[in-house]
Amino acid sequence: MNLVVQGPTLTAAQAEELCRLAGKPAKRISERAFRLRGVDRSSSLAAWCEERRIDHAFVTERRFAELKLLAMDMDSTLITIECIDELGALAGKQAEVAAVTAQAMRGEIDYPESLRRRVAAIAGLPETSLLQVYEERLGLTPGAEVLLANCREHGVQVLLVSGGFTFFTERLKARLGIDHTISNVLEVKGGKLSGALIGEIVDADAKARKFVEVMGRLKARKEETVAIGDGANDLKMMAEAGLSVAFRAKPVVRAQAGCALNWCGLDAVVNLFV
Repeated sequence: MNLVVQGPTLTAAQAEELCRLAGKPAKRISERAFRLRGVDRSSSLAAWCEERRIDHAFVTERRFAELKLLAMDMDSTLITIECIDELGALAGKQAEVAAVTAQAMRGEIDYPESLRRRVAAIAGLPETSLLQVYEERLGLTPGAEVLLANCREHGVQVLLVSGGFTFFTERLKARLGIDHTISNVLEVKGGKLSGALIGEIVDADAKARKFVEVMGRLKARKEETVAIGDGANDLKMMAEAGLSVAFRAKPVVRAQAGCALNWCGLDAVVNLFV
């Protein structure tokens, strides 16, 4: 098994210390990332990394070019914001909406119910608020473009899943060359958000079904897939993947994922592969 360590503050001296503790040499992957081959999974090494804010992952050796599918969540994963929270802020209900979002991401309340409550709270917002959030508040997570460029280079298809809204996923799909998306449709009446959704809600089960559907279309084996998420409603999808990555995620997600990235950008996913 390989141990990959990386982080924005990781130093060569820390890598050398880790080599001494693990009894294995390290290969530098990038300026702030190293790989140690043939390392047994160790709670003491994991604790050493966590104390120093170093992302660590015990992963089997595989090549990025051998992947067929990479799926990721949108809000707080591909992008830096929760779109529904930003819409809540425009509606003057930021605290109310954000509190429900946080509960849902921790898995404390039913996701479909939480989404209905949040969408109802932004009823009456002009439809133009969606474009305002997209143009003024939505930013890509650091490293996102590097990760997507690697997917394009190696022919890895990308699935963007979201319990958020098609207004945002479809624009990101066109802008970033994403292959597949699934998300919710906001109802608009008279140029304003009605406070309701159209069609079935994209929840944890829907995300997992879409992931499996695209896997089947690509004839991909489980070990040829990756899923990245941050909230409880990503867990069922992540369980279907060969490698699941908790990205700056809630504790419930980190506990069940194959590995976690708490301080690095999305480009760190590439370093998990040889």
